[in-house]
Amino acid sequence: MVASKLLDYAQPSLQGTLRIPGDKSVSHRSVMFGAIAKGITTVEGFLQSDDCLSTIDCFKKLGVEISVDGESVRITSDGIDAWNEPSEILYTGNSGTTTRLMLGILAGSSISSVLIGDESIQKRPMKRVTDPLKEMGAKLIGRANAQLTPITVEGAPLKAIQYEMPVASAQVKSAILLAALGAEGETIITEKETSRDHTEKMLQHFGANISVDDKTISLLGGQALKGTHVVVPGDISSAAFFLVAGAIVPHSKLILQNVGLNPTRTGIIDVLHEMGATITIELDSNKSHEEMGTVQVETSNLVGTEIGGDLIPRLIDEIPIIALLATQAKGKTIIRDAEELKVKETNRIDAVVNELKKLGANIIATNDGMVIEGPTALHGGDLHTYGDHRIGMMAAIASLITSSPVTIDNEACIAVSYPNFFDQLSTVVK
Repeated sequence: MVASKLLDYAQPSLQGTLRIPGDKSVSHRSVMFGAIAKGITTVEGFLQSDDCLSTIDCFKKLGVEISVDGESVRITSDGIDAWNEPSEILYTGNSGTTTRLMLGILAGSSISSVLIGDESIQKRPMKRVTDPLKEMGAKLIGRANAQLTPITVEGAPLKAIQYEMPVASAQVKSAILLAALGAEGETIITEKETSRDHTEKMLQHFGANISVDDKTISLLGGQALKGTHVVVPGDISSAAFFLVAGAIVPHSKLILQNVGLNPTRTGIIDVLHEMGATITIELDSNKSHEEMGTVQVETSNLVGTEIGGDLIPRLIDEIPIIALLATQAKGKTIIRDAEELKVKETNRIDAVVNELKKLGANIIATNDGMVIEGPTALHGGDLHTYGDHRIGMMAAIASLITSSPVTIDNEACIAVSYPNFFDQLSTVVK
């Protein structure tokens, strides 16, 4: 039985310093690339969330030696050609990243395997990944012509393609690049809008020769990766909840350490600046292949803004908490060009609008986003998470400014990306 959680913070202030846990996207990729590479890969700052542990579980079933000690992970592999054909189904849990990137990895392998996720994953569209993989020669069998999981992957020789991305999706781009590693010829991907580039950075870090020229990415197949050391920065998508909390909760000042500041992910910082937030950033010395630093935020007088275009891929996961931010800003905030929200863990446009309305927010849904009028005093209520970690955390942050308690119906779903979220929140509530 899923447990609900009562959130009653009696309108606190927030004070203190938090170390943001590891980036989920980078943690996934560190294990994937370590498993593909030959040699030993060590990972520092790994996020022990449900999603990332699903990735580890899949590779263990493929015979890759992986040990986990807190935030440290050690991967020993003889490369993709040494993997064993799994005797069990590869279960990806609630992780879209695991599912889609594994399709790309396994497509060019020499083994057969079956991928399946939880109820949410079984509803999420895989066509955007399976279509280009089939164009490369992948043999994929599944529901609705391999548009839905479970999907059987029959490893096969692949050929390079030239592919124009129809949507800005790092998962689709990454699946193609991972398949391209073992494909014959040079794969060229052209993006309409630049999506997060963790895969490109990780390929370079593991020794691959990859060319990135504005929105065009080129990768020659047949390259071998070598094990290395990976430092995972803190997840800015997780930090976003505390950045917003620090800006909207009265008499607050938060210092967030270890925040990943990859420019393809910092849209939330741009929005906070645009809305007038009191926020400062100090870059750390470069101990990671990804940018990182310390971010300080204080209670702020906010104004509405318009969010759309090429900014959307840089903050797509932060839109639920940005919507809450907008309820406390003076004037109108318009979020557009965010159709991608409809195919996340749930339809996040409808979910965000429905739940914030329950708290008294002046918010309406549009075909590609939402419109929020503020500032609005919020009251308590019983909120539905839809089993979506980001909706659950948005509700928790909302409870810090509501006039009465908030109840969420599924506390456990937050562990998908931020297992110690409530522990960290409790340390800064004053």
